[in-house]
Amino acid sequence: MPNPKFLTAEWNNLLMLNYEVDPELLKPHLPPATELDLWQGKALVSMVGFMFNNTRVLGVRWPFHINFEEVNLRFYVRHFDGKEWKRGAVFISEIVPKIAISLMANTLYNEHYRAMPMRHSVTETDQHHDEYVYEWKSKGRWNKLGATIGKEISPIQPGSAEEFIFEHYWGYNALNGTITLEYAVEHISWNVREVTNPVFDADIAHFYGEEFVPYLSVEPYSAFFADGSPVVVRIAGKIVA
Repeated sequence: MPNPKFLTAEWNNLLMLNYEVDPELLKPHLPPATELDLWQGKALVSMVGFMFNNTRVLGVRWPFHINFEEVNLRFYVRHFDGKEWKRGAVFISEIVPKIAISLMANTLYNEHYRAMPMRHSVTETDQHHDEYVYEWKSKGRWNKLGATIGKEISPIQPGSAEEFIFEHYWGYNALNGTITLEYAVEHISWNVREVTNPVFDADIAHFYGEEFVPYLSVEPYSAFFADGSPVVVRIAGKIVA
């Protein structure tokens, strides 16, 4: 029987810029009982910008915490539970504009949230394309994640690179050296759109560490966009390694 619902929301307009990194870079971030999930032998991290909409925590719509932006850096892992492999994501950094969301996620899920001013925009560039931009402000500077997105919608194809990036349905966080928090994320398979002109302009060393600078300062390995859908995040359970 699945764990009770912790959060329900809509995740919309998900932009993911994906970068290849040295697997050794990610090993210190691996939660116990997980291993890297590779795409064609490559270790990937994703810079993600998206919208939280119609958010409810434990069934409650908290005033001023219903619709907001998030930008995060994540990578991909898998865990064998004795019967099957579960494919999931680990978050290195997560940014939201709401302090309460940050405190709750960090306390209950041992996440790595920070709260700071954020904004987003969608601007039509021509009849076939829009520009999507997510921004967050730190030390007087607006950092930026964006791209030009086509308006034509397509389903994710089985076995595709888009399926690998978008369809990780578990979250994993280290609680300590032997215990990992595991939570389920439920949603339908998303539709995707073409991405061109990706932009990532941020203080990489400040947000993610000097070690990520060489990898996040280059053109992304790939860039994807999904329309999103309603999602359910279940209350976390524990795995003992």
